[in-house]
Amino acid sequence: MRKNVRQIGAGLTRPAPPLPLHTVSSAAPRADADRLLAAFLPQAFRRPVEAEVREAYAARVAERLQAGDCFETALRWAYRAALCSPDFLYHLEAPGRLDDHALACRLSYFLWNSLPDERLRSLADEGSLGDPAVLGAEVERMLGDPKSQRFVEDFLGQWLKLRAIAANDPDKKLYPEFSPYLQDSMVAETRAYFRELIDRNLDATHLVRSDFVMVNEKLAAHYGIEGVSGSQIRRVPLPPSCPRGGFLTQAALLKITANGTTTSPVTRGAFVMARLLGEEPDPPPANVAAVEPDVRGTTTIREQLAKHRDNAVCASCHAKIDPPGFALEAFDVIGGFRNRYRSIGDGDPAPRGKIDPFIGIGFKLGPKVDASGELRDGRTFADVDEFRALLTADPRRLLTNLARQLMIYATGRDVAFADRRALDDVVRRTEEQGGGIRTLIHEIVQGELFRTR
Repeated sequence: MRKNVRQIGAGLTRPAPPLPLHTVSSAAPRADADRLLAAFLPQAFRRPVEAEVREAYAARVAERLQAGDCFETALRWAYRAALCSPDFLYHLEAPGRLDDHALACRLSYFLWNSLPDERLRSLADEGSLGDPAVLGAEVERMLGDPKSQRFVEDFLGQWLKLRAIAANDPDKKLYPEFSPYLQDSMVAETRAYFRELIDRNLDATHLVRSDFVMVNEKLAAHYGIEGVSGSQIRRVPLPPSCPRGGFLTQAALLKITANGTTTSPVTRGAFVMARLLGEEPDPPPANVAAVEPDVRGTTTIREQLAKHRDNAVCASCHAKIDPPGFALEAFDVIGGFRNRYRSIGDGDPAPRGKIDPFIGIGFKLGPKVDASGELRDGRTFADVDEFRALLTADPRRLLTNLARQLMIYATGRDVAFADRRALDDVVRRTEEQGGGIRTLIHEIVQGELFRTR
């Protein structure tokens, strides 16, 4: 490192003179402060700023100048004050129908997770953003912009709890093939799949069932799909009899709903009911003990749950929660398909199969997996494919829940009882146009709930 010193004579040194101080100066500081604040405040507050508000900030700059601050320091003080104000930190919306600037703000944070750009601000200034044709064109423009990936990532992080993907690490002895790269591929699949649903305007049945997946080589090998090479996530047609397709069978969601050691039909069933079907389960009674995981291979989770299902207090909730969870028992902690449970105790030697030959196997194969079940209405299923077929028989249920989840995300508030008719109108208009998810986003933005506080 070069020292800030100057050589003097034979070996003597003395400190070099300090570097000159550079700052912004102004010949007319009050006028320049007012001009700069007039450009900054409307962007920070995401709306036109009244003259008296701007003058109040400019007056504080004048006070700082009078106190001896240089022009740059005084103006920075005003900028910091603006960025700490409620006008910047919160969306301040008057009750009733949103004006054009509030609508631009809500739309931008919905699809870009950021403040409105120059075009949105310009349309709001003109008062034309409220026109349905203009608003629809802006939705298309924003969905086509790379910034819309922020919406995809943030919405999935909240709706499907994708942010919790690393909440636990799979047991290394039971799942030696797991790796951080595989986990990253899982997350990339879910994001790419939702992006595909939007871009191709696919209907809500694709939430639980489809004839394609979004995978790379690592994830394809995990799913038992051949012919995929490279790290890039891409659309791949599903081979016959492959039990994948839709969010339900994606490894990311299956890992999120497991604890790293075992799977629970209750946890997974509650997730499916709340996140995909829109039915939030009731909390368990306080006096009922939780099911303890068994990794010794002596009992199955279905056998352990029998005592809960036989309890009259628990039976009604388990009849609703357990069936989706039983169907997903066909997938292990890291989303791999299985016919038998893994155990570290009793069981048969495990074949190497798709596990890397350089990875040691320390687990055994325990009891067989039973992925069958019966819904509350008496309909039965033998496996996850039949279960998904039952769900897709009612696409309106899936679409309504997705509409509700998107509306909550877009407006920042829950959908109340009084909002049901407006939400139903959004779903109906979407169905009339084919039921596509891109269409749903358009109808949400055009709807009364989005455009009203």
